[in-house]
Amino acid sequence: MSNYQEIVNLNVGGTRFATSWHTLTWVPDTFFTALLSGRIPTVRDENGAIFIDRDPNLFGLILNFLRTRDIDLNNVNIRALRHECDYFGITPLSRRLALCDEMNHSSCGDVLFYGYLPPPLNTSLPNSKNGSTVSRKSSTASPSDVVASRSHSRNSSLDLRTVGRIPSQDQLSRCGRGHSRAASLGNTDSHKGLRPQEISTWQENMKVQIIKAHHNWIAVAYTHYVTGYRLTDSCGWYIIFQSPVQDSAIERIALNAKTSGGATSGGNNSSGSDVMLGIASGPLVRLWAFSTHTEPVRRTLIGTFNLGVRVEQLLFVGPQLVALSGAGARSKAGVWHTSTQHWQTQDVAHLSAHDTAGSFLLLGTATGAINYIDMQKFPLRMKDNDLLVTQLYKDPNQEPITAISVYLTPKTNLCGNWIEIAYGTRFGSVRVIVQHPETVGHGPQLFQTFTVHQSPITKVSLSENYLISVCSEYNHVRSWRVTRFRGMISTQPGTTPKAAFKVLALEAPTAQPHNDCGPYGEQDEEQIFIQKVVPDTDTLYVRLASNGKRVCTIRSVDGSAVSCFAVAECEGALRPRRLLLCGHRSGAAQLWDLTAPVDRAARPPPAAASPAAEGEEPPAADGGPSPDELVRLLSACDLDAAPHSPHRPAQP
Repeated sequence: MSNYQEIVNLNVGGTRFATSWHTLTWVPDTFFTALLSGRIPTVRDENGAIFIDRDPNLFGLILNFLRTRDIDLNNVNIRALRHECDYFGITPLSRRLALCDEMNHSSCGDVLFYGYLPPPLNTSLPNSKNGSTVSRKSSTASPSDVVASRSHSRNSSLDLRTVGRIPSQDQLSRCGRGHSRAASLGNTDSHKGLRPQEISTWQENMKVQIIKAHHNWIAVAYTHYVTGYRLTDSCGWYIIFQSPVQDSAIERIALNAKTSGGATSGGNNSSGSDVMLGIASGPLVRLWAFSTHTEPVRRTLIGTFNLGVRVEQLLFVGPQLVALSGAGARSKAGVWHTSTQHWQTQDVAHLSAHDTAGSFLLLGTATGAINYIDMQKFPLRMKDNDLLVTQLYKDPNQEPITAISVYLTPKTNLCGNWIEIAYGTRFGSVRVIVQHPETVGHGPQLFQTFTVHQSPITKVSLSENYLISVCSEYNHVRSWRVTRFRGMISTQPGTTPKAAFKVLALEAPTAQPHNDCGPYGEQDEEQIFIQKVVPDTDTLYVRLASNGKRVCTIRSVDGSAVSCFAVAECEGALRPRRLLLCGHRSGAAQLWDLTAPVDRAARPPPAAASPAAEGEEPPAADGGPSPDELVRLLSACDLDAAPHSPHRPAQP
């Protein structure tokens, strides 16, 4: 009997199969041709069948394809089957499965996909010899020249779309969709002539490090410069400014749109500035004002300021730029005031947490105190160089404060705004303090204490309807529904436990400042968490902060890994849009409109399906990644052998 008709007996994972030699070998250059030709050593069972240690169920599908040249994919895990086809080298079936996988994913995104901002033309690579930056752009134009040359795109959104298109399907296939590391850079021509170490540095410089938004503006920060985009109804998103290239790596940025006149140095800009941009590298802070009322865009350096210690937080409180550092006893706060053009720094002992409310900046400390700075009163003490840091409250147990959230009750005709503050401590306590009309003349009063956490609190959020706390045990979340009377938090019947769940994120602590899970959202609406499970992934899970329910799953349209993200409220023609902004290792930024899915997810269930009692709602089953999804994510990344909590315990 010739090989063509010979029967081959197989034992695949304990299941026996019998087929012909021709069936197994009609596809050339496969595992089976090598096995039956003797190029691969064979192992036989007690009955003489060739043993193959693979999944028998998936092998049965592959064998059926080899017999019939066809396959039924109903109720089949396409990704797992494709993995087996790649192992056995069945190229015709593997290509079909790749096409089936692509049918559910488009380079134009799904219905939530809102925008694609390609990498800018200028990408800078530090020169290893002298520390200067070398442009990898084809021309020698400086970043300011790029701003001038591209500013005409304000009148036409076609320019930007032509310069930076979404990669084609052919490019995506070369990148290897689903393997984020391989897909992080699709254009290998940019690497020609570079040594491996330079390529690694170039790739690190090219990826988006930080992304921020304010109103209808987005700032996308790379290692050595920042690019700004603006949204209009007629043009969509278009690039409008770019910062100068910095010698030092940018570690923090802050964006403030719609600043008033006089923001530029000397206050001689009668037309005012559309946006102000602050960046921090080490202890240095640089602040620019950009005016888009002229062509080309006018950029003015307001100043370079020194905090004296490494800047750990950079933010705007109104038009004031604030730099904070919580480096133990050397904690400092620096403020640049728009009206007075004055920079002040002051020691703020043991700074460990902060939040803003109106013109107030609240500072939690490792000694258990809550201090505040009123930015409106800031100019009154310039001669004394005093930021007017005032103590507002002292924790009764003097526990180090590690998270703080301020809620201003809605204004009323009788009492105006009244302050409610929730804060968390290093020992896991969550406390709520209030200053309502009945406590006029006194400091905030302790309202309620929760001791359900056993790890340091990393985030806390008090909103109109919910109190949400997160501890360092793999982002374990507890949420309570808040009872209110006439807009103020009430003890009758008091807060009610709502849900407990984890927002697992296996990232190094150094990566977390730009991958903050949340909660995000305005305090008078449903807030959300953004879950990025592993460092190199193209998938994010959007979840309700109140109960952990999954709102939607976001997947990169070009297969590149998400390097940073943020959530912003942008103005729209009819209502604000809640956008998820994702920076990618490819240098692009992708935008997703979460407004509709969040509204649907937050909508109460039908009365028949509602729980019998307020506190009896079970944990959401469709929250973060399922065990199968988690295994897929973990299979694409390297994990340490010893698991550890993704958050370091806060230090006193």
